[in-house]
Amino acid sequence: MRALLIALAALSLTACATSQRPSGPPTLDVAAGQPAPVQVRLYAACIAQSNATQQYDREDGLIRFHCGGDIARTFYDALGDYSVRIRSERTGNGRIWRFTQVMQHNPSGLDYCWRDDAGGYACTVVLNAGDFIRPETEQHH
Repeated sequence: MRALLIALAALSLTACATSQRPSGPPTLDVAAGQPAPVQVRLYAACIAQSNATQQYDREDGLIRFHCGGDIARTFYDALGDYSVRIRSERTGNGRIWRFTQVMQHNPSGLDYCWRDDAGGYACTVVLNAGDFIRPETEQHH
């Protein structure tokens, strides 16, 4: 039994020693970009409409860009199979919601689109801007 405990302890230490933590000081090396997939156009169109109509707000350190109409419908439709596959389609409050990620507790911080019972469409795209957009009184120091 003692040998088993020693072996488990040794394995635990080995796992810690081989973790994926970066070594050395931070660098300013920027990773090379990759070609953007077609889905990026959905985000760009929503953000462009949001900017043109000034339909954006903030939640803590997040900027939320809101779009609607045909742009939102196209985004919503594109999320169809994907949302079903990752089990991120929800129904509630007279809407069918589709998320770009699996929703754990609530929609906070997630990109999503919805269709309501009246046939309206809307999307929200979230950008994490951090403390830069918080009023001084709310910033974490």
